Amino acid sequence: MRGPIHSLHLIRYGVAYVFIASGLIKLLNPSFKEVFANTGIPSPATLLLLVALTEVIGGGFILFQFYVKRAVVPLLAIMIGALLLTKIPLLHAGFLSFAFEARLDIIMIILLAILWKSYGK
Repeated sequence: MRGPIHSLHLIRYGVAYVFIASGLIKLLNPSFKEVFANTGIPSPATLLLLVALTEVIGGGFILFQFYVKRAVVPLLAIMIGALLLTKIPLLHAGFLSFAFEARLDIIMIILLAILWKSYGK
């Protein structure tokens, strides 16, 4: 019989779930091309594919505890980029609006930082 689930495992499972689900929806839902195009970034279709694949693969690595620390780095970059591109502009509408819309991004950055700190090379 296996021992109790450590809280770090729960964090890992939750983070993996969010990124795998997010990446799959970006790959399967064509409306995300428009979302990426509206951000004004160059080559939105290519970047969408890159982000989606990084989320699915990175989430899978985290789920199966394979190179967790290395998988966290690009996912952190994605989360910080998403925060800067899509949430920081909301500060013009007020801090509470920003805080509400950015809540998942901020929590995911914190959880990714915990994983990065908790896993060795």
